[in-house]
Amino acid sequence: MLNSVVSRLEVIEPWSSPTVSVTDSALGGVPARVFQPVGGGAKLRRGVLYFHGGGWALGSGRMRSYDLLCRRMAEELDTVVVSVDYRLAPDAVFPDQYHDALAASRAFLSPEVLQRYGVNPARVGVSGDSSGGNLAAAVAQRISADDSMSVKFSIQALIYPVLQALDLNTPSYQQNHNVPILHRHLMARFWLIYLGADPSLLPHLLSSPSSLLHPSIPPSIRSHLNWTSLLAAKHQKHYRPVGMETGSREVTGIVPGLVDVRAAPLLAEQGILGRTPRAYVMTCEFDVLRDDGLMYARRLQDAGVTVTSVHYDDGFHGCMVFSFWPFWSSVGQRSLDNYIQWLDHNL
Repeated sequence: MLNSVVSRLEVIEPWSSPTVSVTDSALGGVPARVFQPVGGGAKLRRGVLYFHGGGWALGSGRMRSYDLLCRRMAEELDTVVVSVDYRLAPDAVFPDQYHDALAASRAFLSPEVLQRYGVNPARVGVSGDSSGGNLAAAVAQRISADDSMSVKFSIQALIYPVLQALDLNTPSYQQNHNVPILHRHLMARFWLIYLGADPSLLPHLLSSPSSLLHPSIPPSIRSHLNWTSLLAAKHQKHYRPVGMETGSREVTGIVPGLVDVRAAPLLAEQGILGRTPRAYVMTCEFDVLRDDGLMYARRLQDAGVTVTSVHYDDGFHGCMVFSFWPFWSSVGQRSLDNYIQWLDHNL
């Protein structure tokens, strides 16, 4: 219901400009909007596959904010940008969104599609924000480990990504639990909807202990999200791991998706992470997801991946799309400028 309202208000028809041709198409059977720079002759261009945010339940690559974002990327970077409209919860639940993202990725990286859009196979990136960052990270892991793929992503750019739900008591979740636009309980609700779980589990998921104190999480997984060792002291601050609340139910056995690396890329083994491409990870101070991104950047670095970790002390969740009128913000503009600059230098 909410997504239909958002769609009616925000989704716009494709329109081309003198510099960018915009069309609606499909990749691997998944709807997508394609932004192609006009002119340039027969030269090969860079390519970016983009996944929008919205808690796997809201949004569209055809929304005004994402249309403007991808249009600017295509124009300023002289790059073919494809914005993917994966299926949304509750009509589709995990792993449907992941499968859509993977199908679109495989199709975009195929020689036939790269040739159709004039994309250089050595310069193709994957990117996304929030839940779209989750999908970008997940498919980057899968594609990088797939030896049958002749073309792979050369970069991954993750914007305030959501990467795990085993510990909703990280310092950033504790610090920002009631900070707009993404409250702690809302993120927990998005996780349950995405994983097709019973909504009545919400209070139990929220009352689960920190991963370090979780009785059913094995040490091998615990180490992958141990924020007491993965986060710098300035981000840990005065926060401590939270114990199990009296009366709360164990949810990992009921919701297996919580420990599935396709849903929670932060849980991947170092060997998988080490095969993924050069990374850009953006995080914001006033965001419950801050520590997901910081921990992932650290784990990628520990696995030998070249990582640019950019943190905004005045940033908030979703700020990068607040760089266009009428929802303009200084940090939104700075984050978008830096994101595009990194893509220009690294893709």
